[in-house]
Amino acid sequence: MKKKSLFVLSTAVLFSSCASIISKSDYPVSLTSSPAGCKVAVKKNGQIVHQGITPTNVTLSASAGFFKAASYQIEFTKKGSTTQTVPLTADIDGWYFGNIIFGGLIGMIIVDPATGAMWKLPDNVNVSLPALASVTSDNGKTLKIADRSSLPASIQDQLIAIR
Repeated sequence: MKKKSLFVLSTAVLFSSCASIISKSDYPVSLTSSPAGCKVAVKKNGQIVHQGITPTNVTLSASAGFFKAASYQIEFTKKGSTTQTVPLTADIDGWYFGNIIFGGLIGMIIVDPATGAMWKLPDNVNVSLPALASVTSDNGKTLKIADRSSLPASIQDQLIAIR
């Protein structure tokens, strides 16, 4: 009986790891916006994995494979506002380092990376979409007005100051 208990205990320690026990590999992420009612598309490797209207919740995998953190692009759009794309990348889960004490090398090198439990995603992504104003002239040209801070850096570099 003592040998059987020792075997079960040692097997449990060998095939468990800290992040796999305490944490998870799929995370619910709340997607919110100001104003509410924005269309939201979650993309992974260019493929849409979720679409909805804010506020919405989506469950996303924190892992993109063995020792690879998942990375997503979240696009928020609403008529009358500038579109915003927010990157979402998984970070290392603090419980992964619990393997130093509890899971050992098997947990650190095999179990947590294979299950994806070594990564975590944030609980919430919130975006503010500023109002966009536009004026169209008689010749069909359009002037759009937006808050400079809401523009991507690539567009900000192209702006020309008017004095």
